[in-house]
Amino acid sequence: MSPDAKRTEPTLSTRPRAGRHHLPVPAALLMAAAILSFAVQDAAIKWLSRDYGLAQIIFFGRILAVPLAALLAYRSGGLIRLRAKRPLLQVLRASFTVCDMLCFTAAVWLMPLADAITIGFAAPLFMTILSVPLLKERVGPRRWTAVLLGFIGVIIVLQPSGAGFGLPSLYALGSALAFALLIILTRVLTATENVPCLMFWNSGIVASVMFVLMLPEWRTPTGLSIWVFALSAGIGAVAQLLITEAFRLGEVSLLAPIQYMSLLWAGFFGYVIFGNVPTATLLIGAAVIVASTLYIVQREARLARARGKAAQHQVLGSPDAEVIIVKREDMP
Repeated sequence: MSPDAKRTEPTLSTRPRAGRHHLPVPAALLMAAAILSFAVQDAAIKWLSRDYGLAQIIFFGRILAVPLAALLAYRSGGLIRLRAKRPLLQVLRASFTVCDMLCFTAAVWLMPLADAITIGFAAPLFMTILSVPLLKERVGPRRWTAVLLGFIGVIIVLQPSGAGFGLPSLYALGSALAFALLIILTRVLTATENVPCLMFWNSGIVASVMFVLMLPEWRTPTGLSIWVFALSAGIGAVAQLLITEAFRLGEVSLLAPIQYMSLLWAGFFGYVIFGNVPTATLLIGAAVIVASTLYIVQREARLARARGKAAQHQVLGSPDAEVIIVKREDMP
């Protein structure tokens, strides 16, 4: 057996890549749009949480993604596209989603919100670390630097109170780890599953669990709440579509730092909707977060162009092709 043949043996990261690509710029833009969509939904959830239970809010935030996924599947080949090729991994992915939501809620109940959010932003670090053994992604020092700088920016903004390491911290870490594993599984499943299938299974299972949990605390929406619930459902469905497509097109270690941008949108909507005035530390931390995110996206775009030029020259048989190949030290 040749060396090349050995590299095609099935592993977690080398299953048929029917839908997985690496297009860094479109993936980064989709991820940024998804983060904005989730921020709008978070603002709606915060507004609704004054009068309604968390399970009811999450249920309505997820339920619209189910028929949207069915419609997308129907228009792109039929409902047969909703059939999962790896149903156990689909259920596991949805389970991580439920764990993420429940652990984060428990952390917020037991510790200051700033501490819970700060620990929760360890998720990009978990994503980057796990992408190496599970997805066989190569993470260079510059990507690690961007991730760490983004996390430093979050700490500057939130100024955690130092509550110590205990059960509440474990809940917050559990939430971050569950979210990271959710994203890793998203990347794994896009090798064989289409986007509508991923949306349908994840949102369907989460909505089913939340439906059971919300029954004891159900309150019928009235007045403006009806429209806010509708906004949460609509933007939540769009966010699910965007983030799933982003991780189909881009590597986890590339997209993980962009998650830090959610803090910027949280500050913006907090000021516009809830009257929370941005502090100096928010502005300083925001600058660090934006800088780290833009750096890694710009660098990936440059590397992608260099790879494209190298491939073009190799196809044309140019004797200078080797000169254009991206230098080893410039690789991510």
